[in-house]
Amino acid sequence: MAAVEAKPVKAGGRLCCVCNKRRAALKRPKTLEQICRECFYEVFEEEIHQVIVGNQLFKPGERIAIGASGGKDSTVLACVLSELNRRHNYGLDLFLLSVDEGITGYRDDSLETVKRNEVQALDRGAALLKVDKLATGHNADDIAETVLLNILRGDIARLSRCTSIITGEDGPIPRCKPFKYTYEKEIVMYAYFKRLDYFSTECIYSPNAYRGFAREFIKDLERIRPRAILDIIQSGENFRISTSTKMPEQGTCERCGYISSQKWCKACVLLEGLNRGLPKLGIGRSRGLNNDRKKGTKESNATKSIESKQCGTLDF
Repeated sequence: MAAVEAKPVKAGGRLCCVCNKRRAALKRPKTLEQICRECFYEVFEEEIHQVIVGNQLFKPGERIAIGASGGKDSTVLACVLSELNRRHNYGLDLFLLSVDEGITGYRDDSLETVKRNEVQALDRGAALLKVDKLATGHNADDIAETVLLNILRGDIARLSRCTSIITGEDGPIPRCKPFKYTYEKEIVMYAYFKRLDYFSTECIYSPNAYRGFAREFIKDLERIRPRAILDIIQSGENFRISTSTKMPEQGTCERCGYISSQKWCKACVLLEGLNRGLPKLGIGRSRGLNNDRKKGTKESNATKSIESKQCGTLDF
């Protein structure tokens, strides 16, 4: 993922446009408003609270797993959800959930970051924890990229649901995205000013990923028009698929039984590649494995274990 830097406002600049008392410390990428740290924390958290309440993401008493990679998005999500849960009395039991995909030198280090936040922890893990929902740190940039990618691929099925703030409602564990309208740059700023401990090394498979080209294009658009990210999301929300369009049927993985559009779900393809010493097998196209592999392949006992621990108030 391309590096994103917070850009504090120089000392001696304008007063905060919100409180009109303290000196502005940063310029919000979403609105270009100059704002102080204290007001930034308040508006950042309040916007996410309004998204949660407005979309009824959670119900009192629910057990919520937070997909934790150790990166900035999941770390900030855990921090903010913990704070909002306390402040607004959501009544949620929060957990952090991490999965070790076996990417040596990358996931090993990122899991250490999760541990430093005092927790060792997405469908399988969430099922083991018996949670009601899985909250992920997908931000506005991620969703805008996905809209663009699905247009470029002509993927009607994914295009029709990629902007949904809650997905998988017909499955065992729904997923939700509290950061749907939150800019990546503002997440970085929040983590920077709050001095949160997060893992920032890029995945070794990321630089040449197809998504990276869409990401760079959207960053260029954002520099010209800051609202471009939200505009793309809104365009995705407003897409209407013709009733005569034939949609692919949602199936299940022949190996594990979870929802999949292929014979084998992506998780099983990744695990098979890792167990066979072919880590790139699950990266990019996996057509050969899904189409040619015979049913009944024995599962390897080398599958990485998933550990979890209730994180309570997630003190940082």
